[in-house]
Amino acid sequence: MTGDDCIFCRIVRGEIPARKLYEDDEILAFHDIHPVAPVHFLIIPKVHVASLYEAGPEHQAVLGKVLGMAGRLAREAGAADGFRCIVNTGRVGRQEVYHLHLHVIGGPETLPAMLRR
Repeated sequence: MTGDDCIFCRIVRGEIPARKLYEDDEILAFHDIHPVAPVHFLIIPKVHVASLYEAGPEHQAVLGKVLGMAGRLAREAGAADGFRCIVNTGRVGRQEVYHLHLHVIGGPETLPAMLRR
């Protein structure tokens, strides 16, 4: 998939509406359309990078910005006592949209244990 037919690239270009939380020249944050918790939004780089497999040194700055904004946006969205960040990568990682994205998920006592031991 290229940036031309990528749903997240279309959101970046304004072709598909989204409930935006934050936007600047490099990143966009918007609410997930199928939230799994009271706080559930995505942060994406505006440049099309299919997944972490394709990310390279040239993407370090924008990926750092994605992570660097997560805490502030989570607090502003209502995750006052913590949150989880998830980056699904590839088929086994259950990635559904092949544009690198960070899920930020939180809310009062809503997150199950991450992995069963």
